[in-house]
Amino acid sequence: MLLARADGHYVVAKEKHMPNKSRFSQKERPSLLSKTLILSPLAAVAAWNIYRKLFIPQALPLPPALPGERRVFQGRAGKLSYYVAGDGEPLLLIHSINAGASSYEVRPIFEYFQQSRRVYALDLPGFGFSERSKRHYSPRLYSDAILDMIDEIQNQGDQIPVDALALSLGAEFLARAAVAQPDVFRSLVLMTPTGFSDRYQRYGPNNSTRFRPILHGFFASPLLGRSFFDLLTTKPSIRYFLNKAFGSYETIDQGLEGYDYLSAHQVGAEHAPFYFISGGLFSTDIGHIYEALDLPVWVPYGVKDAFTSFEAIDTLQDRPLWLFEAFDCGGLIHFEEPELFIEKYKRFFVRSILQQ
Repeated sequence: MLLARADGHYVVAKEKHMPNKSRFSQKERPSLLSKTLILSPLAAVAAWNIYRKLFIPQALPLPPALPGERRVFQGRAGKLSYYVAGDGEPLLLIHSINAGASSYEVRPIFEYFQQSRRVYALDLPGFGFSERSKRHYSPRLYSDAILDMIDEIQNQGDQIPVDALALSLGAEFLARAAVAQPDVFRSLVLMTPTGFSDRYQRYGPNNSTRFRPILHGFFASPLLGRSFFDLLTTKPSIRYFLNKAFGSYETIDQGLEGYDYLSAHQVGAEHAPFYFISGGLFSTDIGHIYEALDLPVWVPYGVKDAFTSFEAIDTLQDRPLWLFEAFDCGGLIHFEEPELFIEKYKRFFVRSILQQ
């Protein structure tokens, strides 16, 4: 550094070394960054926990999903709730599995056929008004629930065998129940069913699933469990997943959207869905199950559904008791094409009777 003197000459002054004003040393900075990266997600989780406890309801009033009478009984699968209406031959309806699932999903079919048949709609374990306890949920539990419902139909004095319809993953449970007790079913409708994708194992050991215990443990942990579920079941999230099922936002049924939100905000609503998202409800022996069915089966499926695919239908397409029909809509065909679906369902009834 140059300094000017009074005689006009310059001299070099020694520079003073200023202390580093940085609060942290070079060695301390990586440690600080690591702590920040760790604490930021924890802080976000803590903030979300506070928010959800203050502003997100955990037990909203839940009205009946369907018209008719709602009844409750105790079976192998615990406390089960179902709806019943109409007179005539029995028809059993089974909903799908998702965070806000309920019997509302079969509402258009229930409302139509209650005019001419005795229609039953079961709330599967963990959903609707059925038991939502913290326990192990599995395909066997759900097939037992369906067979419990068959016993209840018999106890009501209705004739057996019955016609039955199930949606999406519920179709796997219905098929498993029909293999276990084939004499109690007359025909099956598997609407946009899972289990026909060649991306997953389909011929695994008996009763095997895609369950990932570590993943389930993460979702079900005390710190993250309900917090994650509340995030999964916000209104925008529910609408997002319904868009995937329906194929577009414009075709989403608003009544179903509203009821999904109510059903997902009940005490214990997270327990069954956590087994769903960790793979515990998807059977890896479903190829064996489907091939073992020996009764008329109709498979109407919506090609715009984002959650299912049907590369493996060729294994059953040529069987005389099986009928596959594609619909140019989402997976819940009866909401988007109700008249066409009902017409084709009636034709299948006639076909199934002729095939007996």
